[in-house]
Amino acid sequence: MDQYRPYLRLNRFPHIWCAGCGDGIALKSMLRAIAKIGWQNDEIVLVSGIGCSSRTPGYVDFNTLHTTHGRAIPFATGVKLANPKLHVIVVSGDGDALAIGGNHFIHAARRNIDLTVLIFNNHIYGMTGGQVSPATPLGKRASTAPYGAIDPPFNIVEVAKGVGATYVARGTAYHVPALDKLILNAFEKKGFAVVEIMSPCPTSYGRYNKLGTPVNMLQQLKDQAVPIKKWETMTNEERQGKFPIGLFLDQDRPEYCDAYHQLSERLSQAS
Repeated sequence: MDQYRPYLRLNRFPHIWCAGCGDGIALKSMLRAIAKIGWQNDEIVLVSGIGCSSRTPGYVDFNTLHTTHGRAIPFATGVKLANPKLHVIVVSGDGDALAIGGNHFIHAARRNIDLTVLIFNNHIYGMTGGQVSPATPLGKRASTAPYGAIDPPFNIVEVAKGVGATYVARGTAYHVPALDKLILNAFEKKGFAVVEIMSPCPTSYGRYNKLGTPVNMLQQLKDQAVPIKKWETMTNEERQGKFPIGLFLDQDRPEYCDAYHQLSERLSQAS
């Protein structure tokens, strides 16, 4: 713990996350990756919107922005364009990133802005009333879906791949060493990098769907998650009730801030 104290605002603890929430695990995983890569506090900007995951900036001693619902990526884009040397990280939830913030997510990926987006996916709007989110699985209950969700959920990995992200991965709050590595590699990637983190929500999602204790929900992540290489060898029948984890995409494309500043310099020289 002492190794990570310099990264934390200890006067903001205890945190507000519920017992058994996976968001604290994701926070620690992020801090371990930062410590390993060696970034200094003042080199980092952590940006969030609204929701359980979006409370993360309040607990870290970086440059932080806690913005409006769904608008974390536009704020982060402005920071990165103003000072490309900064390491800009966005922490968002499945609702914040892909519902009200969905259009921003799409176009930042399309432009390939050098941001790392960590999406804490707990399948529900945990903080604001337990409503169904774009990632709520079919048939699962929420306050706005008391008889089970009928909207097909987004596959966050496939969305990110389809709209132009250069690094796309998925981990869980159970498979922590693997998650550390995925986040570290995302930080080192130049371009729009996305890591989906499957995070249990015992209070809202778990209670609505009678999934048991926080330990039960972590055990479910262990049982349901399958490494991508094994997933590719499984039949459709074997895949039922499971999901793949690991690295799904790692490619290179021209980065937007570089192109923007090159254009600006060229125009200033021409004038």
